[in-house]
Amino acid sequence: MREAKPEYFETNRTTWNEKVKVHTQSDFYRLEQFKKGETSLNSYELEALGDVSGKSLLHLQCHFGQDTLSWTRMGAQCTGVDISDAGIAFAKALSKELALPADFVCCNVLDTSKHITKTFDIVFTSYGTIGWLPDLKPWGAMIAERLKPGGTFYMVEFHPIVWMFDYVDGEPKMRYGYNQTEAIYEEYQGTYADTSSKMMSKEYGWNHGLGEVVSALTQAGLRVEFLREHDASPYNVLPDLIQQENGLFVTKDRLYPLLFELRVTKD
Repeated sequence: MREAKPEYFETNRTTWNEKVKVHTQSDFYRLEQFKKGETSLNSYELEALGDVSGKSLLHLQCHFGQDTLSWTRMGAQCTGVDISDAGIAFAKALSKELALPADFVCCNVLDTSKHITKTFDIVFTSYGTIGWLPDLKPWGAMIAERLKPGGTFYMVEFHPIVWMFDYVDGEPKMRYGYNQTEAIYEEYQGTYADTSSKMMSKEYGWNHGLGEVVSALTQAGLRVEFLREHDASPYNVLPDLIQQENGLFVTKDRLYPLLFELRVTKD
């Protein structure tokens, strides 16, 4: 049974509020370069969604809005959602500073339909999002609610195999179940964007296999266009990965994928 206690979400929200302070100052997020016009999007999502000009786009779990505003720069009419009030406040300020009009809503992503009633051409989420959700069925139902007929949901996410490893101590050890239902609690100093930070990350997460992800969307009436798995990641998500000439990271032996992409449509 996957638990979804309110205090789990509140613990995560508090941690993400602290992360916003660290991440906006980090080299990882390259905020100054972004302000000068650099996109925060990666090749996978750019290739998968193509020309978004004139399309409405809902960005789920948008953090402090960089990707949302990158899509806005490309001509999309964007709305970003995140559980972190600090993240949403920063996103609104960044939107105003850069004169990139976008809407931002602070809420638990599972409650999106309680706060947003319009429908979108595209719903998008990426890199480290679904692991914060205990049950994907209401997530899939919400996505179906927010898509226009003919609309597209696209996600690019770290592969479930990646989340089987515990790497807080520096060396990845396979510790968690692929379809583990129990919440995973971690407490550690720093954050992926700045491992030297003094902040304490306290986090509840859940593992989701590919079957669960696909089923949550198809049971909501959505149709799968493609599911792709990749052994190269734009992020150095595990220790001892090797960076290729194209900037992507792979494992030494390339025995398992690091990412998956999923695109579905609403008929």
